Amino acid sequence: MLGIFSAMEIAASGLTAERTRMNTIASNLANARTTRTEQGGPYKRLDPIFEAKPIDRNGEIGAANGVSLANVARIEQDQRPGTMVYEPGHPDANAEGYVEYPNVNAVEEMVNMITASRAYEAGITSIDTVKRMARSALDIGR
Repeated sequence: MLGIFSAMEIAASGLTAERTRMNTIASNLANARTTRTEQGGPYKRLDPIFEAKPIDRNGEIGAANGVSLANVARIEQDQRPGTMVYEPGHPDANAEGYVEYPNVNAVEEMVNMITASRAYEAGITSIDTVKRMARSALDIGR
């Protein structure tokens, strides 16, 4: 049986996943003009990959009940090519004078940030609701 602490754990897992997503987006925006990395070449946009992790309590399989934790499985590099800009005086320009800038689209990142922020707010709201329900249950017992 899933109880109040499981509900809190599920919501907290969502908050953790969305925080990772927001941090990744912030990193993408901060490196939007980075043309040279330690690995060589321009910065590659990062994208967290989420997975549902079933809750297993006392032999119960959460997936059978449709209950799962949000988990960041990995963070992958976006393989889309960067933007080529003609800047022959740039130190990272190729033989034709073009510089490859990161494959980071600021508008796309801001939309992703808003989505992650809204999901985070929803997680906070669900935790607040669970807390109010627990308080109400305790008040009934008085």
